[in-house]
Amino acid sequence: MRTVVGLTGASGAAVAVDFLKRCPGEKYLILSRWGKSVLFQETGLTPENLAPYVDHIFSNDDMNAPFASGSVSFDQYVILPCSLTTLARLAGGIGENLISRVGEVALKENRRMLLGLRESPLSAIALENALKLSRLGVTIMPLSPAFYLQPKSVDQMVSDFVDHIFSALHLPSKQGWREELI
Repeated sequence: MRTVVGLTGASGAAVAVDFLKRCPGEKYLILSRWGKSVLFQETGLTPENLAPYVDHIFSNDDMNAPFASGSVSFDQYVILPCSLTTLARLAGGIGENLISRVGEVALKENRRMLLGLRESPLSAIALENALKLSRLGVTIMPLSPAFYLQPKSVDQMVSDFVDHIFSALHLPSKQGWREELI
């Protein structure tokens, strides 16, 4: 399994970190400039701290990266967290940076794509952009915790949500999404 992960400047870097630590297979990370900033602000981590969990880290400005081409295969593309600006670029087909270009590749090659939106409230424009991408097969997952699981900590809330992402991607999770409710 080859997964490309985009990390934008929206809040929610902890979800991306947990996903990268636990996602099986090859992982390639694309970090935007603001994604690096938010990663440090929210978690105290730098790209170097994430290096052990990924096969390679690319800059969002690196349009020469292999995944900018449809001839380099990957199984899924996950943007965690996904800013509304990135959502708009994807919906508009604007591949001006590596994160949005890989999204264009995922769409044209019919590869699985999941966007973990982390902004609120959503304007009518954002909702229309999400609907447009959803109709193209993109999974839109606002990063919203499941309080009915009664998390005891923020870390548990993040972990529970990453399990939900794994479920949406048909990946095994450590406990199975909502399994404890059965």
